[in-house]
Amino acid sequence: MKRIIGLLCGSFLAISCQNSADVKENKDANISPLSLDSVQAKHLLALPLQCIETEYPNKLGQVLGSSEDLKAPRNLHPVFYGCFDWHSSVHGYWSIVHILKRFPYLDKDNHIRQQLNRNITVEKITTELAFFQDKNNKNFERTYGWAWLLQLQKELLTWNDTDAQRWASILDPLTKHIIKSYQEYLPKLVYPIRTGYHDNSAFGLSLALDYAKETNNVTFEKSLMTNALRLFNQDRNCNISFEPSGSDFLSPCLEEALCMSLVMQQDDYRKWLKKFLPELFNPEFNLEPGVVGDRSDGHLVHLDGLNFSRATCLNGIARALPELSYLHMVANKHLNYSLPNITTKDDYMGSHWLGTFALYALSKN
Repeated sequence: MKRIIGLLCGSFLAISCQNSADVKENKDANISPLSLDSVQAKHLLALPLQCIETEYPNKLGQVLGSSEDLKAPRNLHPVFYGCFDWHSSVHGYWSIVHILKRFPYLDKDNHIRQQLNRNITVEKITTELAFFQDKNNKNFERTYGWAWLLQLQKELLTWNDTDAQRWASILDPLTKHIIKSYQEYLPKLVYPIRTGYHDNSAFGLSLALDYAKETNNVTFEKSLMTNALRLFNQDRNCNISFEPSGSDFLSPCLEEALCMSLVMQQDDYRKWLKKFLPELFNPEFNLEPGVVGDRSDGHLVHLDGLNFSRATCLNGIARALPELSYLHMVANKHLNYSLPNITTKDDYMGSHWLGTFALYALSKN
């Protein structure tokens, strides 16, 4: 009888240990950041490929100086005319380059490479630059589109590929103009822009910092860091419970928290974050994904983008402060909620840009 009890206890213990191991494995799986595989890469690559040469519908966002400025999108922006608007076209190119760097076999016949060769030329970029130099459009795409252009250039400069280096050389005059504009603009910005939309200061700063650090542009990096600290260092108690508003695609609180993780030393950042978003230090912290009521609505579908950008921020914050590793689980929840919604069959209002935000979130895991 004692032997039977002993065997039963031993079996129960073994099962308990196995269950504990399973629980731990499942928990670790939830916490481990998701990664981009070749299947997902092929899926996300199809999205920009179907829109970078799609001229209409199009949202220009220009300021007209005279009737002579009334031109078709392809004439105004001979490179970045597709994907509904200029910035979406730029990050559409970024998506293509980012994927081909990692999965070159997705372009076995060089069709995509030929497409990029056809579009990225000296003559066409000269026209793009002239638009930014026009006195009526000096603020065009400030700073969202600027930051994405820098991200595109970073991808090209860090790709050991002959064509990529040539494309980067062609883009260089526009890149230099954007950097100069950024450095002139930031000191004049007395107050940061804290919206969930394109002009969010923290989002642009984070992408620009990523470019500056990766390309070793020390002067630009110092300017970005100095101004980020000036704008955000005294911020306290960001009310994340007010997020999101109806059509945000960025989280004002989390974007700022991510940005500061890039400019502060770890100990200083920990102290700052405890004052800015103290709830992140609660292991039970939770944040529900944004719910999209109508994915054919160009504004409401922004909330899928919010889920991707939140994931980017949460993973970045957890990397900066490893004790907050549970934030990876919240990030994964946001990604898993919106990733299935990104398809080439989606309404154009979502498909022309959401793939980039999904890809960027996965690339920062």
